Amino acid sequence: MALEKLAIAERKVKIRSIEDRPIEGRSIEGRDQERWDEYVQASPISSIYHLSAWKKVLESSLGHPVYYLYAEEEDKGVVGVLPMAHLKSWLFGSRLISLPCFNYGGICAQDPEVQMALIRQGMEIARKIGAQHIELRQMESYPWKLPVKRHRVAMVLDLPGPWSKLWQGFSAKLRNQIRKGEQQGFEFRQGGEEELDAFYEVFARNMRDLGTPVQGKKFFKAVLATFPDRSGICTVYKGAKPLASGLVLGFKDTLEIPWASSLREYNSSCANMLLYWGVLRYACDTGYASFDFGRSAPGSGTYRFKVQWGAKPRPLYWYYWLREGGDLPALHPENPKYRLAIQLWKRMPLPLSRAIGPLLARSMP
Repeated sequence: MALEKLAIAERKVKIRSIEDRPIEGRSIEGRDQERWDEYVQASPISSIYHLSAWKKVLESSLGHPVYYLYAEEEDKGVVGVLPMAHLKSWLFGSRLISLPCFNYGGICAQDPEVQMALIRQGMEIARKIGAQHIELRQMESYPWKLPVKRHRVAMVLDLPGPWSKLWQGFSAKLRNQIRKGEQQGFEFRQGGEEELDAFYEVFARNMRDLGTPVQGKKFFKAVLATFPDRSGICTVYKGAKPLASGLVLGFKDTLEIPWASSLREYNSSCANMLLYWGVLRYACDTGYASFDFGRSAPGSGTYRFKVQWGAKPRPLYWYYWLREGGDLPALHPENPKYRLAIQLWKRMPLPLSRAIGPLLARSMP
């Protein structure tokens, strides 16, 4: 592949690692993670998933081997980062993902030569560990000579400031749906780890109903514990019963809701609408400039749900390095190959799906 022949001429760019098994025998410096995060915080193209603390989350809660690479120059310090996790199972094969479980990740570097250096090091690791491919989940398009998928978009709403101004911009239909939820006597609560059981009760059931294995509660607990000042859980209750819930993450000027679900039998009562309205009010009150509803397939039901709130699509670019002769992966619910498995999972008793789901989900990207 042409990328292998690229070099950074006349520049002393070093690729290092902050993982437990140093690449090329380099020693781990105490300030590696601190310098990594300083770069991520300052970068205009970074996401929360580029922060080094996700390394601990992926290792401790999912058991994934991780490779956290960064590029540095003597006169500039850190100039780019690439976090990767190795997912390996008999069912889905071996691959490096940046990053699994999340909407974003990939290379965070603006210099094309630094990008190439990180890609080249990632390819070396992939060959050494026998990975079939590398998946880089990028928020921008790059002129890399790599296959790319554009099958998903991020749905983002620019917030106008006060929530009253946001409310004024809603359609009459949307305002009526929110009012309907309020008239049911439902209660909206914000919290942290004390809301985890409620969140997981709703989330695990809804994902079973969708035919998708769910990550274990341990994963979400690790997220909340690792990012106590950046994360939280918002839940809509009917008495003591949780009806809709979402885990939110804040980074820079954006609040994101990467995981959210509602009980289907209460959708007609608009519990899900009250959840999103409560989260949006919180985002406005806290001073966020935008709200990220997460990714969707264009034209899908979730896409239309997010559009009604005013969210606009932003393209996502998932780039792939493929081992010689490899095909682009197609591990998604729309793949006919998984249709039967999805239908069977929907019929599985909830306790069983919660017991074995995490064993499967940890290997799914």
